Amino acid sequence: MSVLSRLSAPPATDDLARRAAAVLADMGAAPAGDLSTLIADSEPGRLPSTLFPIGDNPGALGMAAVRLPSRLAATLREAAEPEPEEADGDAIPELFCPGPVRDDPALGEEVNERMVEWAEQVGIYPGRLDHLRACGFGRLIMLTHPGTDDPDRLLAATKVVVAEWAADDYYLDEEEMGADPHLAAARLGVLYGVVDPVNLPQRYQHELDRFIKEEPIALAFRTGMEHLAKYTTVPQMGRFQHQMAILFTALDQNASWRNTGQRPAVWEYLMHRHHNSYLPPMILVDAVAGYELPAQEFFDPAVRRAYTMAGTAAVLLNDLHSMSKEADNDISLPIALMEEENCTRHEAVKRTVEIHNELMRRFVVEAAALCLRGTPMLHRFLADTWAWCGGSREWHATTKRYHAENAA
Repeated sequence: MSVLSRLSAPPATDDLARRAAAVLADMGAAPAGDLSTLIADSEPGRLPSTLFPIGDNPGALGMAAVRLPSRLAATLREAAEPEPEEADGDAIPELFCPGPVRDDPALGEEVNERMVEWAEQVGIYPGRLDHLRACGFGRLIMLTHPGTDDPDRLLAATKVVVAEWAADDYYLDEEEMGADPHLAAARLGVLYGVVDPVNLPQRYQHELDRFIKEEPIALAFRTGMEHLAKYTTVPQMGRFQHQMAILFTALDQNASWRNTGQRPAVWEYLMHRHHNSYLPPMILVDAVAGYELPAQEFFDPAVRRAYTMAGTAAVLLNDLHSMSKEADNDISLPIALMEEENCTRHEAVKRTVEIHNELMRRFVVEAAALCLRGTPMLHRFLADTWAWCGGSREWHATTKRYHAENAA
């Protein structure tokens, strides 16, 4: 079993990280990576055809009126109920998150090497490319997008996710790379003008173009977005840009906490994680796999509620894995819980896992209800979201971004 990195970590954080690692790396009790095995009302592994009734209007899902078949409802009640507590009441519950649907090391390595070549070309992480390679972002995208084995499609998604991580490193987290929370909002504001391209008056456009060429993060986003555009429709690109605007706003919020020393309440931090989540890469599941969830379903409030819960749950696992790497003035859900509720490190990890599990179980319940009225594309999107979470769990349990270089 791997352990989280302990390099330069204060003892308290180190102990908390070890407790988290013991839970997150254990795949023994992981639920099935195929979502249909949890929500099917017929034979295992197959959804009944009645989930897709002809003539339904996908723009008006009307979930409040859905009646679940009795066997399906019973299955979902069981899935939604938390695991019984151990006799001592203090054991950390098993993680309700699947393992990976697909693990193809050769494909992941190919995508990873192409990503490192691109990173060198645009100029991000100079002198640290070996570490970038060891993080295995190509492996992350291979694991989280089992719907395709096309390395170029996977590379497009890898480029934008690496650009997202780099923006956090360069502008917020890594002082040796020029990060400064006081400048983060101004920098991210300009960067968003690259993500959602701005057309300036002719007299000033060349200055923006020069900035993009000279700023590695900006160039990473421009080239990454250009590659991604090969595989996205106009609505898919638009929703990705919208989600990036939300992410940058949440990063500004994080920077303000560091500047002022303010520590958010648990509810406020959870709201922050709703916005600073894994949704930007997660909502690409249909584009990368080569299909499109119609906009009227993607933006339906019931659908968005479901996949945003999965995005928040997935990023809470990152909270547990990244604690030994983050700056002393950063915050995570376990830290927020310890500060507000005056609980022990063990209790903070337990509560974080419980919150994660609640969100993931609610996702399963709502995904099942949505499948009763939605299109086949919606069912596939929700199934791919579930698979994304399983791939992300596997990557976080093994990546050297969060684990010691000599971890077994």
